[in-house]
Amino acid sequence: MAQRARRDDRGGESEIEYGPLGPGHAPENDPLKGLRGVMAGTLIMEAIVVLLVLTVITRIDGGAAGTPGKIGYVVALGVAMVVAAFLQKRPWADKLNMALQVLTIAGVFVHVSMAVMGILFAAVWWYIYHLRKVLLERMRRGLLPAQHIGPSAR
Repeated sequence: MAQRARRDDRGGESEIEYGPLGPGHAPENDPLKGLRGVMAGTLIMEAIVVLLVLTVITRIDGGAAGTPGKIGYVVALGVAMVVAAFLQKRPWADKLNMALQVLTIAGVFVHVSMAVMGILFAAVWWYIYHLRKVLLERMRRGLLPAQHIGPSAR
């Protein structure tokens, strides 16, 4: 049977339903560490896809779309994504990730295929942030196994 506790959230009372083992303790290992790894890996994959746009714009219509400004935009965005992959522990990394997504979709001026890939990756990012929300909620309710094992569980 689940345990319930009353708690004040932003001026009102709400009910938190804890798991059968109670709220548990803070996990010894950071449960968001793995999710940050997924975010970094997604940025690396997205950087590869964005840089592949270079082959599209330099080959379509005899390279007419491959102007220096467009090539510079694609290269700068790809490099920014690789750099951002290593900054996922920073508190502002989420804002950076979203800004890079907006810039990728805004790449429609480079070629429509870049915007299409940006929209597909935006769906991936939505799912990653949905998983993060679920993970944080499960941690708040004491439903993570790591909250009930180890020396603090006694």
